[in-house]
Amino acid sequence: MREDPAEQPHILVVDDDTRLREALRRYLGQNGFLVTGAADAAEARAKLAGLVFDLIVLDVMMPGESGLSLCQDLVATGNTPILMLTARSEADDRIRGLEAGADDYLSKPFEPRELVLRLTAILRRTARNAPQAPLAASPIRLGRYLFDAEREELRAGTEIVRLTSMESSLLRTLAAEPGVVLSREALVAKAGVDAANERTIDVQVTRLRRKLEDDPREPRYLQTVRGEGYVLRPD
Repeated sequence: MREDPAEQPHILVVDDDTRLREALRRYLGQNGFLVTGAADAAEARAKLAGLVFDLIVLDVMMPGESGLSLCQDLVATGNTPILMLTARSEADDRIRGLEAGADDYLSKPFEPRELVLRLTAILRRTARNAPQAPLAASPIRLGRYLFDAEREELRAGTEIVRLTSMESSLLRTLAAEPGVVLSREALVAKAGVDAANERTIDVQVTRLRRKLEDDPREPRYLQTVRGEGYVLRPD
């Protein structure tokens, strides 16, 4: 991890548990991160208005505005990756976090070392100089959308459609091999996605379809091949 404070990843930890915020500030600080804390969504918004962060660690259950609501708003207005913390371990609660736009999730209680590994994985995916999946030879047309893998931009005319880091990695990987069916395991390996289970990939595909398809229930471009995986079929 980088030692120069100017080069340390700046993490915003949003959690109403004062002891947890302080513990994470110390532990992450010892592992090469610069950490700023916020006790709730309102304080987080104030910090985001004045500072630039490389990643946000966001608790789901907080007084006032929930973490899910804040996550949805941040995803709609910015591109800072988000890791969500939840005290609930049920799969549906984790999936809701991903559906809200989070890049990853971690259930409480957790091992601090696992948090560091997950933060590092997210930052690696979003870093400009990180190893990338092979790029499509040229921008590909998906109906009214154009995906430029080199720039990692999905456009509808002049409008840029915001993609999370995981969505971008998956779309870039599929676009590199149009017409080729890729299994979930292959997508995890080629896109560099840290997926705890196969449903994580399914959720990200569902999110991509909502952005790409006129009818996500009847996908034209990002299709499922039953028993095999997913395939991107551009125009």
